[in-house]
Amino acid sequence: MNTRIILLASMLLAPFISLAQNGAKLPSATVQSMEGRKVDTKTFSNDGKPIIVNFWATWCAPCKRELNTIAEVYDDWKDETGVKLIAISIDDARSMARVAPYVNGQDWDYEVYLDPNGDFKRAMNVNNVPHTFLVDGSGTIVWQHNNYSAGDEAELLEKVREVAAR
Repeated sequence: MNTRIILLASMLLAPFISLAQNGAKLPSATVQSMEGRKVDTKTFSNDGKPIIVNFWATWCAPCKRELNTIAEVYDDWKDETGVKLIAISIDDARSMARVAPYVNGQDWDYEVYLDPNGDFKRAMNVNNVPHTFLVDGSGTIVWQHNNYSAGDEAELLEKVREVAAR
């Protein structure tokens, strides 16, 4: 009985736990570049301009749709707002070998990193993908969105514009 109550409470509170992260600084975790170099996420920067941090996986169709849709307009976004997109693959050991071939086959002008141990995913309270965060020029998380439907990129662009205008 108590286990059911705890489980129900956890399920009801889970969406709010992730939302509580807005206003927090980007946490420190170690990710890996596509070339195998270890990178601390605290070093992510964009000369005071906004950064989109997108968690995705090769097995996630909505993730790939979102990143491919943004790729079509990303140059315009960069020109207008100076935004940088950092894509974090959460593929594990079973599917990590698919990341580089997939990314190399796309026309993405993003920084792509691997989170093989899930350290950054856990630090950001990412429970499912795609999960997109917007970080302002000082490294503060100002907005986040979970999942993807066609048209969601328009809301993201509006948020990026707001942050870039500050």
